[in-house]
Amino acid sequence: MGLSASTATKTPKDNKMTNPNIQIDDLIREMTDEEFTIYKEGQKVMAAAKAVAKTKAAARQSALAKLAELGLTAEEIAAL
Repeated sequence: MGLSASTATKTPKDNKMTNPNIQIDDLIREMTDEEFTIYKEGQKVMAAAKAVAKTKAAARQSALAKLAELGLTAEEIAAL
């Protein structure tokens, strides 16, 4: 089952934002308000998860650099 969403667009006659389109298999239609709300929440969750992963990776690199500054070899650091 293929699932994708396009960006929201303005309709020409009333200049209001519409929900993005969604594609499920061969069917393309506008997302319902509920689907769009769920989609936006999912985007927020993914952004937060990426930020946490980036922070953890930076902290790990910092810790490894500090251990190396203390004179530990790569093998010793890996053994920790």
